[in-house]
Amino acid sequence: MPLTPFRSQLIADVGISFGDEGKGRLIPEIIEELRATPAAVSVVFKVNGGSNSGHTAGGIKLNLLPAGVVESAVPHLAIGAGVVADPRKIHWEGRPLEKKGYTVFSRLLIDERTLVSDLSHRLLDLAWEDYRVNVLQEEPRGSTGRGITPAYQDETGQWQITFADFLGGPNFFARKLAARADRACRTIQHVCRVSETTWNSFFEKLTAAEQRANTEAVALGLFTPADFDFTQFRGAAPFTLNLDKLTEVYWAAGTALAKNIGEVREVVLRELAAGRSIVGEFGQAYWLDKRHGFSPNVTASHTFTPEFFESAGIPVQPIHTFAVAKAYDTKVGTHTFITQMEDALPLCQKLKEIEFGTTTGRQRMVGWYDAVEKGDALRYGGYQDVMINKIDALSGGHELRICTAYVDAAGRRYAHVPRNEAVRRTLKPVYTKHAGWTEDITGVRHFADLPLNARRYAAAMVRSLIEVAYPGKLPAVLPNLRYLGVGPQPSQIIKDVPAAADLIKLV
Repeated sequence: MPLTPFRSQLIADVGISFGDEGKGRLIPEIIEELRATPAAVSVVFKVNGGSNSGHTAGGIKLNLLPAGVVESAVPHLAIGAGVVADPRKIHWEGRPLEKKGYTVFSRLLIDERTLVSDLSHRLLDLAWEDYRVNVLQEEPRGSTGRGITPAYQDETGQWQITFADFLGGPNFFARKLAARADRACRTIQHVCRVSETTWNSFFEKLTAAEQRANTEAVALGLFTPADFDFTQFRGAAPFTLNLDKLTEVYWAAGTALAKNIGEVREVVLRELAAGRSIVGEFGQAYWLDKRHGFSPNVTASHTFTPEFFESAGIPVQPIHTFAVAKAYDTKVGTHTFITQMEDALPLCQKLKEIEFGTTTGRQRMVGWYDAVEKGDALRYGGYQDVMINKIDALSGGHELRICTAYVDAAGRRYAHVPRNEAVRRTLKPVYTKHAGWTEDITGVRHFADLPLNARRYAAAMVRSLIEVAYPGKLPAVLPNLRYLGVGPQPSQIIKDVPAAADLIKLV
């Protein structure tokens, strides 16, 4: 069918699972679709999270920078007020991209209210994980170690440092950073009860991680390994930091971005008034929202549509939301995974070979498509269009499954995700079964050319989430499967999927 008009100039790119859905590849598609229209995309902005959320767009892996960086036609790349950002990471990510020919810093706008994260947050992140495991004797949370949660805790504790602080004199920043470092060191020593050996190991761990992540930047001659050496910040005594060095390095990194710091809200309002479109790129996903997910397996930010307005700093108004998912599910960390596949299943082994985190490189757990989770995200989060990626990865699966409900030991059926995590851990999936296909579909560009069973499976995914979201009576307007990904390349997307009302009749 022809692609339907967007309902708003504001467009949100939201995951509806547990992250890793392929949200980054949606951005170029929206830009391309609107390119020749009066409502062309002029702003792509990162809404939430920090360097813990990795996106891939146009074959480029990104963390802090918006995926619009791969599209030269977009004049504004913004980092919203809902983001926590280490200024050094912005340089580490942006300079190699500039070397490769991408225009970054002349387009980059960092909101003056964006939170500054630094080494102290990363140390706290590692320390709280150590406390969880070695003091509380609990299973690890699976944190990325990027300092995101401690950075947001500084905001709620009224200790925040924002990028606006790089626009003033150095003394005010230095005092705030010194107080932050002191709080972190005391917390790590006396509350988290980290050992001296473990404290020292944190610096080695961070150094190894960043030197590994930035090997290309070193090879390009942009940085040296010493630039990623965190031991330079370790103090002479245990549980102390070299505050002079820490202040010097972070002040230099932040003030080097001074020309990029401003008000995202003014740019967004101006571009709206000019009739152009703004795309909000969300990190993580609906079920990792700090309020609506399941603690402690959540992130520290709000991860779906309402945060668009908070991060951009503009009034609430109509918005068009894209829900992004995969044709199967993945999770990392210690999540309850009701639909997890058996490792012995050949399809599971195949999927695990391609499922690693963009940012962390962690192996993802693999499971069947959970329509209960996604249907709840539709019912309570709201969206108009759907993008489903990686249906091609299911080729060769003899029998495919979709979870349409849960059941407990007493036989009670759950049509929505229960809020009680203790209950949720006891549930088993109720599956519908669907015939698979053997054909390679990575070269297919039209829905009608897909194998019949692939078309039926796509229809079943959409129908099952709609039935969960709207039990009984369906609304007059249904969310459409606008894009169906059949491979990792930008060209490997099907865009002529039938309208949802027609699609679900195939099941």
